[in-house]
Amino acid sequence: MDNVLTIRWAVPDDAEALLALYQHLSSDMAVCPPALARRNLEEIAAYKGSGVLLGQIGGTCVASCTLIIVPNLTRGGAPYALVENVVTHAEHRLRGYGKHILDAASDRAWGCGCYKIMLSTGSTRPSVLGFYESAGFEQSRTGFQKRRMPARSD
Repeated sequence: MDNVLTIRWAVPDDAEALLALYQHLSSDMAVCPPALARRNLEEIAAYKGSGVLLGQIGGTCVASCTLIIVPNLTRGGAPYALVENVVTHAEHRLRGYGKHILDAASDRAWGCGCYKIMLSTGSTRPSVLGFYESAGFEQSRTGFQKRRMPARSD
């Protein structure tokens, strides 16, 4: 089996594969209908520099994250980036694919002139927190959120 990870922007035809991959993020989340997922992929990609990054091994989706570039009025107008929905297929974990997908997101954010990249996790598991630290992220701020839907279980 070819173990070379290729990373690219997801397109609407990837919607079903992404929805299957997201089951490895959390199995208790409401599933997005495929037609809506296709439309949402198009809408995310319409934001300059933004999209869903998809990591594949031999055509199989093994890792993904969403990158959103946000225009800004401070920091000299430099944008910032948000990373969300970081996931690696359970059968492909501990091989560096998640770190590679985050590195790709970081490279794209820096290429857009972002001054920072933010992500948050609801997990308190040491393995998850260690993963983000190993990918170059630091736990440096206090985060707050206001939710309309309940948080996913860890």
